[in-house]
Amino acid sequence: MNIGTLVRRHRKEKKLTLKVVAEMASISEGFLSQVENDVNSPSVDTLLRICKALDVDAGDLLTQVNQKEKSVLIRKSDLDDIELSHTGFVTRRFFPPEDRTVIDSSILVIEPGKTIPARKNIKNGQEVLSVLKGQVELVVSDKSYQMETGDSVHFWSDPGRQKITNTSTETSFVLWVGTL
Repeated sequence: MNIGTLVRRHRKEKKLTLKVVAEMASISEGFLSQVENDVNSPSVDTLLRICKALDVDAGDLLTQVNQKEKSVLIRKSDLDDIELSHTGFVTRRFFPPEDRTVIDSSILVIEPGKTIPARKNIKNGQEVLSVLKGQVELVVSDKSYQMETGDSVHFWSDPGRQKITNTSTETSFVLWVGTL
């Protein structure tokens, strides 16, 4: 988690708009948006004003940033406890949304015959799939890839024409990584 993500979280929790917080902190709405999106970093003075506007202790905010998880380990034994939902698949993410700024990654657990649709709101992303166990079919654009344990593919995202289907008779496990 980074400062911008935390500022946004606190602002939304308090149901404040960018405009209101920016005015209270004596900064532009555009600059606050850049801070929240990690495009720009505030000076110490500006961060203190933003925190005051949000009624958040700046020291606590920096402590939260410092204590974030920098790595996540998912052991094979952790996968045995996954309960599949009514959709027939589970996406086991490594990091929560606020910590994913450049890439997203997960282990996909897919029941036989079930399909996972493409990610939403991806414009020009790249993805990698690696089948850890089982068999899947990746359909992307006008191509279809039949993949089995040990196979991997790197491709450009095509959200309108993309899906992953478990084509085996057992649950399949797939490592997936994609840019945002």
